[in-house]
Amino acid sequence: MEARTATIDAPKDTVGSFLAAVAAGHGIAADLYAPDATLDATVPNWRFVVRGAEAIAAEYGRWFVDPAAFEELTRAKLVDGEVVTYLLTWVESGVPHAARHCHQLTLADDGRISSDVVFCGGRWSAGLLAEMAAAL
Repeated sequence: MEARTATIDAPKDTVGSFLAAVAAGHGIAADLYAPDATLDATVPNWRFVVRGAEAIAAEYGRWFVDPAAFEELTRAKLVDGEVVTYLLTWVESGVPHAARHCHQLTLADDGRISSDVVFCGGRWSAGLLAEMAAAL
């Protein structure tokens, strides 16, 4: 599996559209997902599964609510999808935040996402980011 860094200026594919929506900060459109898609999310101290395109869009509508930027972005093609890792930064209520995610996205034959396995390291506010930087 060869990793490559990518930009998302003009998405021409499902994964590019997914990334553009993450950065736009208005959630993810349900039509990017197959009707019976699954989201398997591992977040700090918890794991849950969401089933169905509308339910996944509703969940991500709570995750991606502010315009953001990718400080790091790597896309690695798979036979049936992509693994995408990123460091996302945004400002929430005037406070800088960041999060690191890794998505294993499986695409259905029609090109929509049929499975999204995501690992989230958590949401880090400016204070926590400063503590992490000092620890380095």
